[in-house]
Amino acid sequence: MTWTAAWAQNQAKTESEVLPNYPTTLITIADARSGTAQWIDLGKAGDSPGDIFVFDQPLLNSKHEPIGKNSGFCIRTLPGKFSECQWTLTFANGSITVAGRESDTGTSMIPVIGGSGKYLLVRGVMATTPNSDKTYTQILTLYCFGQDKVVGSCQ
Repeated sequence: MTWTAAWAQNQAKTESEVLPNYPTTLITIADARSGTAQWIDLGKAGDSPGDIFVFDQPLLNSKHEPIGKNSGFCIRTLPGKFSECQWTLTFANGSITVAGRESDTGTSMIPVIGGSGKYLLVRGVMATTPNSDKTYTQILTLYCFGQDKVVGSCQ
C-alpha cells in the first residue's frame, strides 16, 4: 500500500483523532564512534554553508546493544552552530525517518516524518542530544496511526 493510499484510509475526522492519548517512547543511541562518517567540504575550505556530512552508524538500545542502523546526511547551514539533516533509524521490523534542524550542541527537537514496516504512518518528534563519548541519545515520542483508527503503540 502506498503512503497516499494509507493516509486516505486514515484521514482524521475530528481534532481528537489527530493525536492519540498515549504516545510511545522509544530510546535509542546513535553510535558515532564507529561505522561510516564522512565530511564533504564544499565551497570555502573548512566549516562553511553547504558542506555535507554523511553517515551510516550502529544504532543501539539504552543498554548499548545493537538494534539496527542510523543512516543519513546533514547539510551545514550555519557554520559552528546548525545543520539541516535527514536520517533513518532502521530496525529489523521497520524504519523511522526524521528530518530537521540539528544543533551542534545541546538537545535538538527533530520531527519524525514517517516510517515503514511496523512504523508505517508514524509521526512524532525526536529529542537528540550529543553525549561526551561521541554517541547521541535519541528519545522518540511516537504517535502511530492504524488501519481504522489511531493506535497508541508502534511496538
